Amino acid sequence: MIETNAIYVIVAREFKKFIRERSRLVSTLARPILWLFLIGGGMSRLVPAGGNVSYIQFIFPGIIGMTVLFSSIFSSISIIWDKEFGFMKEILVAPVSRFSVVVGKAISGMVISTIQAVIVLCLFPVIGLRLDVMQVVGVVLISAALSFTLASFGILLASFYESYESFSVIMNFIVMPMFFLSGAMYPVKLLPDALKAVSKLNPLTYGVDALKNILFPYETGRMAADFSLSVDILIIVIASVFFVLIAGKLFERKQ
Repeated sequence: MIETNAIYVIVAREFKKFIRERSRLVSTLARPILWLFLIGGGMSRLVPAGGNVSYIQFIFPGIIGMTVLFSSIFSSISIIWDKEFGFMKEILVAPVSRFSVVVGKAISGMVISTIQAVIVLCLFPVIGLRLDVMQVVGVVLISAALSFTLASFGILLASFYESYESFSVIMNFIVMPMFFLSGAMYPVKLLPDALKAVSKLNPLTYGVDALKNILFPYETGRMAADFSLSVDILIIVIASVFFVLIAGKLFERKQ
């Protein structure tokens, strides 16, 4: 019961922060919209997509993945901010396990990221996609699972840093390469062998690929996606469990 209450408090606190910081919502949504219409529109004649899917439709799952990635990482990296301002000490003196803190932060990142992913998903009629209810539900579920995985990964990263100034290092050397090697902007099958091998170690790759499998019809989805939906889901689940366990251990040891 105490562990559940601790998780609830962490999730409620992060959600209230998200609601109050309107600029955070605007800035987070501005990035995917710009990438979708400016970058997607400009590159539509340069990069092949596959099947009957236009390039701007092809990158739409990647744009949703981008929204989930940045929102999840931002939410989990707030642990560094909590360390600097003493809030983390207040949590750590409570008689709860460190895993509860990790799960609470991961769930809060999942909730916030999924909300933003749903907002971006609402753009699908603008780019000419037709989705049924099951496809929409599938995208929401995949977005939630992926955001939990990435938030757990962000917590793992945060356990290695004590200063918020290190955030730029995380952005430039971890988050951006994750995005570009996820198949969001171009098919993984078109990458050189070395980069293709790296992309297969990227959890975002399987999240974006799962979204492609759901968003596109079967006959075109086979050509746009790089893996099967079952493989994508399996890897996301395994990665989420792995990141939570490792983050919990590291977090407990460092605190």
